[in-house]
Amino acid sequence: MASCKGMVILRRQVPGLSETGLARFVAKASRAARLQGSVNVLVSANRELRSLNRRFRGKDKPTDVLSFPPMAELAGRLAGDIAISAEIAAQNAKCLGHSAAEEVKILALHGILHLAGYDHEQDDGEMARREQQLREALHLPVGLIERVPGARQSSRRPGRTR
Repeated sequence: MASCKGMVILRRQVPGLSETGLARFVAKASRAARLQGSVNVLVSANRELRSLNRRFRGKDKPTDVLSFPPMAELAGRLAGDIAISAEIAAQNAKCLGHSAAEEVKILALHGILHLAGYDHEQDDGEMARREQQLREALHLPVGLIERVPGARQSSRRPGRTR
């Protein structure tokens, strides 16, 4: 299995979360998901997530998480990139009663599963079950898919979002 080391950039600070800490979590979650290659993570503001969402998905609104598979020539070494809104993570965390740092990790795990090939819009609950297993194994609170019972989410390839 290829290395799970990647780059983490915190353009927006999240209380209780460092670049090193998030990089360790992403590597651990990637291994648990059996994802091959490195994962780069950007934690930024709604403005940047809105711009990415508009550019890659045609949706002119901010979103919580986007995942981007690698270009074909980088596949294997790079599993892909994930972008997370620190602002939406903080709002979700407050509403759900856990820390913003935990929420960023939940969003990162969700993005990792998409990079591993899961698609909750078309998999009859397979991604939700896997996310729940990994969330429990990684000691995280309620997962993204579990928050909207019965709802089918939008696809994430490329630049997929919840």
